[in-house]
Amino acid sequence: MTTAQASTSSTTKKKISPLTRPSRRLLCLGIEGSANKLGCGIISHSPAPSGSTTKVTVLSNVRHTYITPPGEGFLPSDTARHHRDWIVRVIEEAIRKAGVRWSDMDCIAFTKGPGMGTPLQVGALVARTLSLLHGIPLVGVNHCVGHIEMGRQITSSHNPIVLYVSGGNTQVIAYSQQRYRIFGETLDIAIGNCLDRFARVIGLRNDPSPGYNIEVEAKKGKKLVPLPYGTKGMDVSLAGILHSVESYTKDKKYISWNTINEGKGEDAITAYDLCYSLQETAFAMLVEITERAMAHVGARDVLIVGGVGCNLRLQEMMGIMASERNGRVFATDQSFCIDNGIMIAQAGLLAYRMGQITPLEKTGVTQRYRTDAVHVSWRA
Repeated sequence: MTTAQASTSSTTKKKISPLTRPSRRLLCLGIEGSANKLGCGIISHSPAPSGSTTKVTVLSNVRHTYITPPGEGFLPSDTARHHRDWIVRVIEEAIRKAGVRWSDMDCIAFTKGPGMGTPLQVGALVARTLSLLHGIPLVGVNHCVGHIEMGRQITSSHNPIVLYVSGGNTQVIAYSQQRYRIFGETLDIAIGNCLDRFARVIGLRNDPSPGYNIEVEAKKGKKLVPLPYGTKGMDVSLAGILHSVESYTKDKKYISWNTINEGKGEDAITAYDLCYSLQETAFAMLVEITERAMAHVGARDVLIVGGVGCNLRLQEMMGIMASERNGRVFATDQSFCIDNGIMIAQAGLLAYRMGQITPLEKTGVTQRYRTDAVHVSWRA
């Protein structure tokens, strides 16, 4: 093939985005409340000063977290009560920080699912109420797609393999033909749920989050204890590793937080060691299935989204793998990695620009809303 032929072939294969440049500034308010994080964010899409690109601006991103005492998880009813108590204040703060009025809004986006049913209903109910009060269209958003689109926007990653790791989901995803295709996922519990439950077993506090506290304590671990390595092709199983690491806390050699500073033998197992071992083993499993997906589609880049994606050790391990494949790892900070309203606003505004509006009678929520069920009409 000649250079000219190669150039022509390359041009022919280049896909044109169906998303057109906005003619004016568009604003979207997003509401997220699928778990214990309640968030509201306002985003704007406006025509860039030059060229055909769109300028995306985060105007506000307000969040409030429901935190339970050490050793306790968050129940749907209690979480929904927290959201009801705080949602008006969170929305008002987002509006104030953005410096906009309700009459400026083009659409209101809300998390339709997946998530905890009762907390999801709080966000949807408030979104419907605001829509009726101010005459603003609604856009129901898939929680995972919100994570992906915000991650792509913040990191400027083009078409990476996505590792979505959170309290309720663990998925390896690749984009194809206007769908986010799930290549692999957990067969039982999500990685975030695994970390949260383990933190409760060893008595770690929930403030600011169990996963973060495990990450901190894991840095003090010295011993890698054997744990089940549950990769099943492109999928992972995490229930076994959780059960195994919990069983170590009942071993005579286990040193709890109360006696961790006392003298211990060489065969002793500390809480630090368990945090370290759980992270190393579980994250190695996630890196392995991500690498398989990369090899399958010929991708070199990885985007890590979801609350667990904030973990620096996971990013480091993924970075080692990606560098060996001459690739890169993209991740965001806690403002965008942990559940937030701005990611719902971003995905919602993309859908709105493509004419996707959710009728009032279809604004019910669903606890099980598959990532690959969404028509990603704004991508080529």
